[in-house]
Amino acid sequence: MKLAKLIKYKNFFFSFAIGLITFVAISILILYITAPKIPLLGFHGIIDLEKPDQVFVQGTAFQEMAYNKQDLEPVLDYLLQNNYWFLSTQELYDYFLTKSQPLPAEKIGKRPIMLSFDDGYKTDYVNLLPLLESLEKKYNQKVKVVLFINPGTLATKESIASTKLGCPEIREGLQKGFYDIQSHGLTHKNLAKIDPKTLTIELAEAQTQLKQCTADLDPNREVGTHIAYPYGSANKQVEAAAAKYYKSGYLYNSKFFNHCWLKNRYQISRLTVNREKSPQSVIEMAQKSHQVKRDRC
Repeated sequence: MKLAKLIKYKNFFFSFAIGLITFVAISILILYITAPKIPLLGFHGIIDLEKPDQVFVQGTAFQEMAYNKQDLEPVLDYLLQNNYWFLSTQELYDYFLTKSQPLPAEKIGKRPIMLSFDDGYKTDYVNLLPLLESLEKKYNQKVKVVLFINPGTLATKESIASTKLGCPEIREGLQKGFYDIQSHGLTHKNLAKIDPKTLTIELAEAQTQLKQCTADLDPNREVGTHIAYPYGSANKQVEAAAAKYYKSGYLYNSKFFNHCWLKNRYQISRLTVNREKSPQSVIEMAQKSHQVKRDRC
């Protein structure tokens, strides 16, 4: 009898433990799924379908990663019509990563989103900037976009047909208030596959050159203070090195950014956006953004 009771109690406590663990796991999963999310959209170049002969639109990789201007416009229309907050990297850092600044009263109730464009393609100036200017006239509101740039590949006066931006073009977009200029490494090397000395050069020199290009237009010294890793590739060594120069680091891993659960600000998730994504699918990504509340979480 004693043995039977012991087995009975043992089975009861085992079942209870399993049930408790399952309950806790499901609760944590529900909290994670329902936690506030901020869509950080990762674009590359912008193609104008009405101008197919643009000489700086070239290369298979560019074509695969680029997004159509004609598809982007209805997305931006939707965001502007629905009270979205276009975050800069420093705003994300201040209000959601470190929570070091109180939320501005006028932002309460808005839906935060970030629009980022990697690699510093010339189309960010020729195709994207005019669209942003047109939308500002239409809605009396600016759409701030983040450009993650490789300053080591910037166009010069001699490289007229370059696919990349030049410093004057970066300065114009920054001066007009549309661009948030941040680092993408110096020359787009895979930071997780290079030696420590080269890694330091890629991180430090990129920051130096971006600041040199924009110094007189950056009174708050926000240019080049955040980085998106080329190819979204990083490891502990890259993160540790990046922390010496940058306040935060961005991945490119097709995941939503969940600031309430983030443990490492050098592992910020971004969503991939390329020509395979329809305007409606991009809008659906944006719709997962939460309305900002004072407690933020």
